[in-house]
Amino acid sequence: MRITLSHGALEAAVQTRGGELVSLRREGVEYIWGGDPAFWSGQNPILFPVVGSLKGGQVDIGGETFEMARHGFARHAEFTPVEQGGDFALLELRQSAETLARYPFPFALRVEHRLLEGGFSTAFTVENTGGAPMPFCIGAHTAFCCPLAAGERFEDYRLVFDRPEDAATLLLTPEGLLRDGASEPMLHGGVLPLDYEVFRRLDTVIFQGLQSRGVSLVHRDTGRGVRMDFSQFPMAAFWTKPGAPFLCLEPWQGCAAFEGETGRFRDKPWVITLAPRERRTLAYTVTLLSGD
Repeated sequence: MRITLSHGALEAAVQTRGGELVSLRREGVEYIWGGDPAFWSGQNPILFPVVGSLKGGQVDIGGETFEMARHGFARHAEFTPVEQGGDFALLELRQSAETLARYPFPFALRVEHRLLEGGFSTAFTVENTGGAPMPFCIGAHTAFCCPLAAGERFEDYRLVFDRPEDAATLLLTPEGLLRDGASEPMLHGGVLPLDYEVFRRLDTVIFQGLQSRGVSLVHRDTGRGVRMDFSQFPMAAFWTKPGAPFLCLEPWQGCAAFEGETGRFRDKPWVITLAPRERRTLAYTVTLLSGD
């Protein structure tokens, strides 16, 4: 099911499959990648209840081993519309026999996509509806068109962070795990020019502990693009397929397993554990930048 939204000059679409915002248009310009299996069929998946890959695709919860695919199961699940208006949609995912086989907790995951004056916000609310402490991780994986206009190149764009940064990217193994104690200097001065070769070599650029509260994906000459406020998340990642006309901006609460970690869910970096009936909301905001 597809839900259409509008606010002023903005038009958007939300898909109940995966609970995703899959289109955002202003004045005929599409900002969200449309998905193409030639590169990547995804668009804006919700990463829950894990972010990234697990060791051997397995995780220990309460002494039992559970299998879970990369980025969890929410991105493939059918969400239920709970409430909607002209400029927002609230969707919900609850446990099922299928989810309990992978993640043995009753839960409610609500996602609200809301159009704003110059962009949109997405808020994730996770509630522990069971009687035992519930660990979870969550993240976004929003793919923005890059370049935005005909005649532009991916390399014409750059990431500009809110504050000067001197940061290193965490490094992944070929299996998608984080390498223990390994990093590579990546960000100097808060500006990162885009280059497919970086993603061909590293796959994903991953930062934690940044000073900045947001990042802008902008054309180096026109200044047109998008800004994401990720201030409620401790990690920010960036990913594309070399040659593909998109870049994913990914605020993360959690990350892939480290090579040497215990494998216990409760020990995962940045995991949040909710007490029974407790809930937590994390949100990010995207603003469209008109440039010159």
